[in-house]
Amino acid sequence: MSSVLIIEDDKEICQILTDFLCNYNYETECCFSGLNALSVFNQKFFDLVILDLMLPYVSGEEILCGIRKVSDVPILVVSAKDLVRTKVELLRLGADDYITKPFNLEELLARIERCLIRNQKTFPGIRIICGELALDTQSKSVFIQENPISLTAKEYQILELLMKYPNKVFSKQNLYETVWNDVFARDNDVMNTHISNIRKKLGSEGWRIETVWGLGYRFIKS
Repeated sequence: MSSVLIIEDDKEICQILTDFLCNYNYETECCFSGLNALSVFNQKFFDLVILDLMLPYVSGEEILCGIRKVSDVPILVVSAKDLVRTKVELLRLGADDYITKPFNLEELLARIERCLIRNQKTFPGIRIICGELALDTQSKSVFIQENPISLTAKEYQILELLMKYPNKVFSKQNLYETVWNDVFARDNDVMNTHISNIRKKLGSEGWRIETVWGLGYRFIKS
């Protein structure tokens, strides 16, 4: 099930989108203000963001730039602004697609599916390489200077998720619920143990998994 963050101040539109996407097996979360949009985004893993431009306190353009600093998640902009110049500027800022209000729900769905498929093709059995560390998404293997590193299935899944989205902060809860597909218990020490084991196995490259105190973990690419 793909998870979609809807950043839209019109609660009626949010409800319409939530009800519609639920019928197609999408999980949604709504944020009604630009003021806390980045905070909501950083608290959980999302497969796609639907972003309105006309938001209170913080503009959609600012939210777009903020997300792009930490993530390559597909962003579909939805707005009443219909100027070609506006669309071009947004695409240059990092938007993946743009649809004008009022919009047809079936067209919106088609654009969401296209964004998700295009994003999946970013990792079609390729190697993600960072320094001496390489992760092969097809063979599910990890290498340091071409020497294979033995990881458990859960350790690999954690590392792959972090490497696919470098610099994005993942909370312990987000990582646990994504990898284990189970509810996270706040006193659960499983994630700390797995992160520690991964760092040890990565040796000199273990520093790339950074602890963001009070928030979670992120992978440093450069």
